Amino acid sequence: MARDDDSGLLFPIPEDETKRADARPAAGAPLAERMRPRTLDELLGQEETLGPGKPLRRALEDDKLPSLILWGPPGSGKTTLAHVVRGRTAAHFEALSAVLSGVKEVREVLKAAEERRRRTGRRSVLFIDEIHRFNKSQQDALLAHVESGDIVLIGATTENPSFEVNAALLSRSRVVVLQPLAAAQIETLLRRALQDVERGLGGAGAEVADEALRFLAETSDGDARTAMNVLELAVQAAKPQDDGGRRVDLAAMREAFARKALLYDRAGEEHFNIISALHKSIRNSDADAGLYWLARMLEAGEDPLYVARRLVRFASEDVGLADPQALVVAMAAQQAVHFIGLPEGALALAQLVVYLAAAPKSNAVYKAYGEAAQEALETRAEPVPLWIRNAPTKLMKGLGYGKGYRYAHDEQEGVAGMDCLPDRLAGRRFFHPTERGAEKDLRTRLEAARLVRDQKK
Repeated sequence: MARDDDSGLLFPIPEDETKRADARPAAGAPLAERMRPRTLDELLGQEETLGPGKPLRRALEDDKLPSLILWGPPGSGKTTLAHVVRGRTAAHFEALSAVLSGVKEVREVLKAAEERRRRTGRRSVLFIDEIHRFNKSQQDALLAHVESGDIVLIGATTENPSFEVNAALLSRSRVVVLQPLAAAQIETLLRRALQDVERGLGGAGAEVADEALRFLAETSDGDARTAMNVLELAVQAAKPQDDGGRRVDLAAMREAFARKALLYDRAGEEHFNIISALHKSIRNSDADAGLYWLARMLEAGEDPLYVARRLVRFASEDVGLADPQALVVAMAAQQAVHFIGLPEGALALAQLVVYLAAAPKSNAVYKAYGEAAQEALETRAEPVPLWIRNAPTKLMKGLGYGKGYRYAHDEQEGVAGMDCLPDRLAGRRFFHPTERGAEKDLRTRLEAARLVRDQKK
């Protein structure tokens, strides 16, 4: 079933074409595409799921693949694994891009798969890249055909499938988590590309310094595609020598790499992972880790005011009254960021991160308010005691509003002997200050006031 390139198919295959593992990439394809592994033995990484003897590996080798959701960061091998399946399976194989395809294209493929299975008994494998971009109705269209066996689904996503893939579809698929490649594995792939005459750069006479390869492998963040693309750019940009060769040193590789795009998604899981890492690092008084995660967010393009809001919350939730100045510093940092923006505002946030990390920690106020809110929401709304009610009218005074009220400033200790909670809650304590920082002094003062109140009753 041949289709035009704009149909949403990634690599459309005619109905009668034999799947071959050594299918050549298109002329002029990027190095990453030309060097894409074509067999299981060429794959690097993912030993936990694709290593020899592993169940998924055996299923691939026996051509008995279940429906899969491949979840991993860019360049970890999701599409590559689909290419390997394409080369091994006897099933009809088609691939769709969720970015380019709509419900119409999906239904056409599914209808053809159903007809093929009914007519010939031949199953179909459908690979959907970036499946998380399909909406609920598009994902629902797949469900019945996965259940009936018309298709074996392989969905690839960089987003957490728990949030982005329908639960019903997820329950009928096996989730395979692909990890970023290690730097050593990236370096192996780069050296393979430099030596490969047929598909790689072996015919270009390229010589790349070891330190340049190590730099590229380390800074590619486990993304093989990025590493290959930068390597190709560096070699192409190198000036030919008298012998026709091209030499790339560390400086040239740094120039080719320019500024890396950090793995980050302001609306996705990585956003929440990193803000969690920032929060928990500061809570653990680790200023260095806090600065690192702050930089990861800001350098990836996160809204600095979002970070400021989270740190203001931290000042009350995790430092609290152990250091009352923390909230003041946090609000000052927020104002600085709002006033001057980035990049200068990053220093105000960095100063705040270090201050909060070094500050004594207490969640006593956070817990106290939580207990008070629960009491207010889940129990009877007790009336305000008459003696602490305001009495602006004669009628209210006649009803006893304000009767028995004792003005604290008139008392010698500044504390009057009266309860301010409803009778049912008399003596209830919500706030339990710690012995850390300023809360130690607060505890002493509050206990002294409580003692005075009890003595004067």
